[in-house]
Amino acid sequence: SSSSSKSSSSSSSALLPNFASTECIHAKLTLVDLAGSERLKQTKVVGKSAQESICINKDLFVLGNVVSALSDKNQQKKQQFKGGGNGGGDNGKSGFIHVPYRDSKLTRLLRESLGGNCCTVMVACISPADSNLEESINTLRYAQRTRSISNNIKQNVAKAILTPEESAA
Repeated sequence: SSSSSKSSSSSSSALLPNFASTECIHAKLTLVDLAGSERLKQTKVVGKSAQESICINKDLFVLGNVVSALSDKNQQKKQQFKGGGNGGGDNGKSGFIHVPYRDSKLTRLLRESLGGNCCTVMVACISPADSNLEESINTLRYAQRTRSISNNIKQNVAKAILTPEESAA
């Protein structure tokens, strides 16, 4: 029986008290297994599994569009910083680049991680097998585009209500 790998996401939040002061750091960790693209002809899935594979492919396609848009935005910012004008976008809106976060549930969930106040790491898994050469090359291209995204990260620090003595009690 053939089975389709599922796109899954796991996230958690942590409030880290700093007992040396009255500050707390709020952090969020999001882990996502993108599961790779689902080739229906190669996996030979049918029925509900085929529909699931189609949904996974749609989410990965939209994620690719978001990564490309964020990468283009970053390149545009670099050009503007170097004195290259407004970025020269083709859409006539002085270089405005739309990032399609709302086109998929996955990209809505990952919005803060991709283009927000987060430090993001991508781990790309590739195969040395000749039969997976095309997918490995596509994965490396995807990782290269992801690598060009840069976020402005600010620490999430809040003043604690309790003093260190009160919180230790």
